Amino acid sequence: MTITFVSNYINHHQIPFSKALYEKIGEAYCFIQTMPMEEERVTMGWGVDTKQLPYVRCLYEDEDGCRRKIAESDVVLLGWTEREDIAAKRLESGKITIRVSERIYREGQWKAISPRGLLAKYREHIKYRKQNVYLLCAGAYVASDFHLIRAYPGKMFRWGYFPETRVYSDEAFASLKKEAPLQIVWAGRFIPLKHPEYAVWLAKSLQERGFAFGMHMLGSGELEDEMKQQVGALGLTEHFTFYGYQEPDRVRDVMERCHIHLFTSNHLEGWGAVVNEGMNSGCVEVVNAQVGAALYLIEHGVNGLIYPNGSYQEMEKLVFDLFENWEERKKMGKAAYQTIIREWNAEHAAEELLRFLSCLAKGRLVPAVSGPLSPAPIISP
Repeated sequence: MTITFVSNYINHHQIPFSKALYEKIGEAYCFIQTMPMEEERVTMGWGVDTKQLPYVRCLYEDEDGCRRKIAESDVVLLGWTEREDIAAKRLESGKITIRVSERIYREGQWKAISPRGLLAKYREHIKYRKQNVYLLCAGAYVASDFHLIRAYPGKMFRWGYFPETRVYSDEAFASLKKEAPLQIVWAGRFIPLKHPEYAVWLAKSLQERGFAFGMHMLGSGELEDEMKQQVGALGLTEHFTFYGYQEPDRVRDVMERCHIHLFTSNHLEGWGAVVNEGMNSGCVEVVNAQVGAALYLIEHGVNGLIYPNGSYQEMEKLVFDLFENWEERKKMGKAAYQTIIREWNAEHAAEELLRFLSCLAKGRLVPAVSGPLSPAPIISP
């Protein structure tokens, strides 16, 4: 079986999954990159030398060859590409084709009533609802968006992003969180939708309550200088370390030292791969329920904590509870780690995809019981 994954560009969130597939089926797997990575992403440390990845081909370097590959492959996974002309030809072929999508109405499902928007969605999705086309939902609210337009009935499945998984011995895992006092990590671009100010407000509240802590801020962006100024004005400098943009491995190294990971993005966040990374690092996650990864990866109170509707006040309450009851709550970090190494990782996702496709090739639709490729529930945002 030949499998081709078509997406805008490959990055460190997709490489582990592609590597796992390539190791299992060799040259029968191909990743087609449709555009060069934006300079901002390269600056963030996301840059990848595609020449070092044997399974990557670039559409903009060999369009004819890539088009043939897409047409001839037994299975094609279609991510976000801005090349609907390529997608349409494949979708009309009758061969197994799988859309991989984040939300299409993340700014509000009211947009589904737009006649122009519905016409575009009909051309891209609805017209294929009864054909050999399936949807992998990269986020907990994706199925709700597509259900709204009656696309992919009974053919929507859980999916996500699968960053590198680090596996620790029991002794190594136990040694990760030795640093005292409790350390908190926040990682992302300093932009409005990520709400870096929540980390600053939280630090002020923790200080006022007399808690000892460290706050680690990884990333950069338009709000970085403002955040640094607020930290200084509020007398919080001794608690904060600003790292700027770091390579993914360096981000993970910092996460390994930290006890709590804050993920404060709002509803515009499609998935949030740093949640995977924080969980794999054994952090207790405190995550906004509005982001795509939250309800797929986290069971509240078991392997992390979810706060509703982007509410700063609810997030603050959860963190206070962690500080006040740390010895009882810290077990969530170990449970988070187990979630990643047992189920939500690239190796497992690749295995499930191959099993799923093998069944499809025989005319049988057999979802996974849980995790990647399990049926995606309709969860209203």
